[in-house]
Amino acid sequence: MKILFLGTCACDYSPELNGRFKDKFDYDARRSSSVLINGKVLVDCGDHTLDSLRISGTDISGITDIFVTHLHSDHFRINSIKHIASLTKTKLKLWVREDAQIPETDGIELVRMKTGVPYSANGLTVTSFKANHNENVSPQHFLFDDGEKKFFYGLDGAWILHETYYGLKNAKIDLLVLDGTCGNAPAEWRIGEHNTLPMIKLMLPSFRAWGITGEKAEIYISHIAPSLHKPHKEIVAEMKEYGVKVAHDGLEIEI
Repeated sequence: MKILFLGTCACDYSPELNGRFKDKFDYDARRSSSVLINGKVLVDCGDHTLDSLRISGTDISGITDIFVTHLHSDHFRINSIKHIASLTKTKLKLWVREDAQIPETDGIELVRMKTGVPYSANGLTVTSFKANHNENVSPQHFLFDDGEKKFFYGLDGAWILHETYYGLKNAKIDLLVLDGTCGNAPAEWRIGEHNTLPMIKLMLPSFRAWGITGEKAEIYISHIAPSLHKPHKEIVAEMKEYGVKVAHDGLEIEI
């Protein structure tokens, strides 16, 4: 399974994205969070996703499915999704939580997902799990399984909800990507629906004890708010002690 991080930012974007980083990726001038799996399955399509696809040289016509974590604009832009749909070789499938307030759109097949139920998409089995985020935007995390490797994408959510935690027990996930929005902020209102770095450190032993992560699991943080974080290199150094890596725009991983 090949994963390309098209963006790794929360909402506080750098103004330099419109200047010297207009046409290239940067470690600290991050774009809206999104990943591309195997060049065909897109997770989230928000404020900068079209730019990120262009910069990465991705053939948009090969995209078959878009999975949406939730409906905030940094993750969901319907006009960008329509643009992708206009270029794809087959009818684009748009996957959302079953209660998401999205109208039917010409040229797009809307698929409403029930949490905890596995679905098939382009050689992947995909399961939706509830996320601890603003419930009005139908939040969900995803577990992608290609039969050999498992990839959990858990952005925009604080901790792991009880139901999700039990649903992931003994999953032996190979790649776990967690929300790291708040950094080490000592007093931050967003921890009700986003993680701090200390929160992530506290969860790691339980993930291992419950078999959520496998012995050789890679763990990354993404959805990083630059205003609440140190520069990328310093975050990397801090999290290395805990075996956690820091995603950046343009990062490619194969598991």
